[in-house]
Amino acid sequence: MSEVYRELFPDILVEKFKSIEVVGDIAIIKIPRELEPYRFKIGEEVLKRMPSIKTVLRQLSPTSGPYRVRGFEWLAGEYKTVTTHKEHGCIFKVDLSKVYFSPRLIFERFRIAQLTKPGDVVVNMFAGVGCFSIIIAKLKPILKVYSIDVNPYAYELMVENIKLNRVEDVVEPILGDSRNAVEEKLVGLANRVLMPLPELAYSYLPSAISCLKDRKGWIHYYDFVKTAPGEDPVEKLLKKISGMLNSLTPNWSIGSSRTVRTIASRTYQVVLDIYVG
Repeated sequence: MSEVYRELFPDILVEKFKSIEVVGDIAIIKIPRELEPYRFKIGEEVLKRMPSIKTVLRQLSPTSGPYRVRGFEWLAGEYKTVTTHKEHGCIFKVDLSKVYFSPRLIFERFRIAQLTKPGDVVVNMFAGVGCFSIIIAKLKPILKVYSIDVNPYAYELMVENIKLNRVEDVVEPILGDSRNAVEEKLVGLANRVLMPLPELAYSYLPSAISCLKDRKGWIHYYDFVKTAPGEDPVEKLLKKISGMLNSLTPNWSIGSSRTVRTIASRTYQVVLDIYVG
């Protein structure tokens, strides 16, 4: 993206601009305010330079609302928000105008799949279109993945993606709030729980622990952390959740942790792999 800006606008400081985000054959870009009058020209330039791209969208707003959907403006190419994204040998149909999807979690989805063990029963409390769930089912001989999402559009795409990837026997899609789904049918069934929704993970920790068989197993917990200068985001998150975990279970430990990505200035997405038992 910097190359495009540098050639079209040689007098601007390109270092502050973000890279292109690619989902299937759709490119998503952020355009600074001073270049808004040239946004369609920039879109056409991206389309010309990237032969695999059919559509260029400009991100207007960050994720918002209960379904975490971003706002977009069409800039060039086909007028669409639906695409097919390929990752780790899996195929995912996505509608960017109706569901949340981030290709920036590609490593994290593979990492979690590699951590699962043969015979695992997994509960994915915030499944979206099914990426974590389906990649796990394709890469490891697990027993079952209960894949939950409250967004009806994400649920419909998840059902379709499960069929596209031929994992119907392993991945069970569930439409609804994951707290209710756990209470109704998933208490004590799992030995691994995924919580890849930072906005809700903390308040749903009690439900995650109740999923675990004999209250023992792994919880992959994701959260956003805003830090002060010099502050470690992992340590700050540990301080946040320690009280909650201590009130729910006497025995827990951190198997591993990592900063997944930078969200904004001194704001990070962090994952904790928590062992309970």
